[in-house]
Parts: sequence; C-alpha cells; structure tokens
Amino acid sequence: MPLTTLDNPAALIVIDLQKGIVGMPLAHPAAEIVERSAQLARAFRKRGLPVVLVNVTAAAPGRTDAGPRKFSFPDDWAELVPELEQQPGDILVSKQRVGAFIGTGLDEILRERGVTQVFLTGIATSAGVQATAFSAYDYGYNVVFVVDAMTDREAEAHSYCIEKVFPKRGETDSTANVLKALVL
Repeated sequence: MPLTTLDNPAALIVIDLQKGIVGMPLAHPAAEIVERSAQLARAFRKRGLPVVLVNVTAAAPGRTDAGPRKFSFPDDWAELVPELEQQPGDILVSKQRVGAFIGTGLDEILRERGVTQVFLTGIATSAGVQATAFSAYDYGYNVVFVVDAMTDREAEAHSYCIEKVFPKRGETDSTANVLKALVL
C-alpha cells in the first residue's frame, strides 16, 4: 500500500549507507540508493523533520555461531558516505546489531521528539532495513518503506522483502511520492 498520510512529526532513518557497505556488490547501483536517500534527507531537513543516519561499527557482543572475524575493517569502513551531507542536527546512531533500535536508545530519541512515523531507506533490505522495520513496528511506529531507496546484496532477497514482507508491516512507496508528500 502506498503512503496514505504523513505524520507530523515523521523521521527518516537511513540504514548503513557507509563507505564499507556501499562498496560491496549489490543488487542495485549503490549510487542510486545513496542519491535517493540524500534527496529524502534534504527534504526532511527542509521540513524540520528528524533525519537519523545509522552506521554499523561492530558485530553484536556475545556469542554467535558465525565465529570470530578473521579480517579487520579499513579505518574508514564505518564512515557515512559524504553524499548524505550529514548536518549537526542529524541524529547519528552507531549500532552493533542488525537493526538500529536494539542497544542504541533510538526509540527514546524518537519519542522525545514526538515521532510516530518512520521512513526507511538503506542497505541491506533483508538485514538492517528489515530488522529496523520490525523493531519500529513492534514499538508502534507507522512504518514506511521507500523501496527504490534500498537494496540488498541479493536481488531475490530484496524483491521478497518489498513484495511479501514489508506490505505486512507498513506502507511501501517510491522516493518521488514521498518527496511530493513532504512538499504539500
């Protein structure tokens, strides 16, 4: 279902558009995902709405069956891509889990600002975006997936999420339609 209403205030949450992730092989060109997310960030800022920029800085603490990593990340791996034009008023959330809510205080930050609706973009559709969306839904936020401003490493995983999973958790729409709603 496309976007029906723009809550006031709503927040944009941009997932993992950082140097180490946008450089990976992806189902859709990273430059397009970054540009659409940047357009949305500029529009949200212009309306005085919160922009949350999320990066992942490490793996979750504790035991995982995946075992220890056998490589190290480059120094700039977690840096947000400059095209997002991070502003002093943006909310930066550095996470160590798949989703942006668990272990970060993001729910409290959004509630302090009265946010009732979140718009999601980023990488990866079936990982960080989906995990963040599920938490947002469970916390009671109205969730909007900007489906042309997200991608995954696998086209099939991306398609499955946007066609089968996301419509059960919120509204799905395009960057162009969300930008139109922000201008009204």
